[in-house]
Amino acid sequence: MKFHESTKIHPSAIISDGAEIGSNCEIGPFSVIGNEVILKDNVLVKSHVVISGQTTIGSGSIIFPFASIGEIPQDLKYSGEKTKLIIGERNKIRENVTMNPGTKGGGGVTLVGDDCLFMTGAHVGHDARLGDRIVIANQSAIAGHCQIDDDAIIGGLSGVHQFVRIGKGAIVGALTMVANDVVPYGMVTGERGKLRGLNIIGLKRKGLSRTAITEIKLHFDNLFYGENSLRENAKRISNCKLNNIEIDEILKFVLENSDRSFLGMEKNN
Repeated sequence: MKFHESTKIHPSAIISDGAEIGSNCEIGPFSVIGNEVILKDNVLVKSHVVISGQTTIGSGSIIFPFASIGEIPQDLKYSGEKTKLIIGERNKIRENVTMNPGTKGGGGVTLVGDDCLFMTGAHVGHDARLGDRIVIANQSAIAGHCQIDDDAIIGGLSGVHQFVRIGKGAIVGALTMVANDVVPYGMVTGERGKLRGLNIIGLKRKGLSRTAITEIKLHFDNLFYGENSLRENAKRISNCKLNNIEIDEILKFVLENSDRSFLGMEKNN
């Protein structure tokens, strides 16, 4: 076991010999740190936490009681291969959160960015790739192979189907099942998630002007209500060479390859 002299480890904690613990870390009572775990500087692990597998926790992160981080994937095809879970900096991982490493068939790594909040009981499945500043609310589940981009918010008691992509700045309401891709800055609600429009509040919080938001909404409506398919509409709008970062992000997302179809706007919205 490698740990800095500034680290505080409760006597009841179990730290395996191969673990690497950075400076100014703190490990609380009855927590268990596995043989291949790396904790960067200033990580706080509270009581009764289990961190196992080839897991790296970025500096400044906090893990609350009864979280299980790095245990084997919930995938029947998993056969014990060495895979990784890499978590970025300054993440807040609340009580009873579970995060799994990758699988051989999915690329072998689960990635979590920086400054995310995982509320009580949230789950991050194998081979998922999460960006920065994401909020996953209480008891919500991100299935295997999902991609969640920066600044997305997933409401409580929601589920995201495997291979689904959630675009940058999108918001998913509580009690929602998301089975198809959600474009950046989209707003999704409903038992079987439906795209309801733009995440206007999110765009305002981002500091965009009313004029910029109006422009985004205009092209957003043209994208979903245009005469052609979503992809064809996206190509047409892209050819206009618009000088708007958010619109470009939406169009790029639509034109990228995906394993799922897109949530579309209902005609009566």
